[in-house]
Amino acid sequence: MTPATSTTKAARPAAAKPAKAARSKPAPKKAGVKKSGVSEVSAAPADLKSAKAPVKPEKREEPVSRIRVKIRAYDHRIIDQATRTIVETAERYEARVVGPVPLPTEKVKITVNRSTFVHKNAREQFEMRVHKRLVDIINASPKCLDALMSLQLPAGVDVEVKM
Repeated sequence: MTPATSTTKAARPAAAKPAKAARSKPAPKKAGVKKSGVSEVSAAPADLKSAKAPVKPEKREEPVSRIRVKIRAYDHRIIDQATRTIVETAERYEARVVGPVPLPTEKVKITVNRSTFVHKNAREQFEMRVHKRLVDIINASPKCLDALMSLQLPAGVDVEVKM
């Protein structure tokens, strides 16, 4: 090769970079207008306009009364018996019942020393479990409410009623 035809970086003439063509943003499209200028809505056949579903009048629902009953007990058998009694009473008076929903059992652990003064490493642990259930009674009548208030539930059951 001859020196006139060899191309190195130093020998290359500084060529101007080609200018980027200025890109213009496309014009924003108008809603409902085609490129031809005819509206999409007006291009629809007349049959589709009349085929709309009829508008139903809104139903006004009566206010729903809800009674929330929380039941707590130490023994799972008596809490199940109490919830069964409450549910049967509410269903007898034609109220809608949601539940019983078992809530997490609360566990209380107590650690004590076996002896009073010595033997620090000798300890005992006691556990107390509180079982919980939740029952929602919806659309309860006044008779149903009176029947629920006068129920005879087993001893050791704590019932909390919220309206």
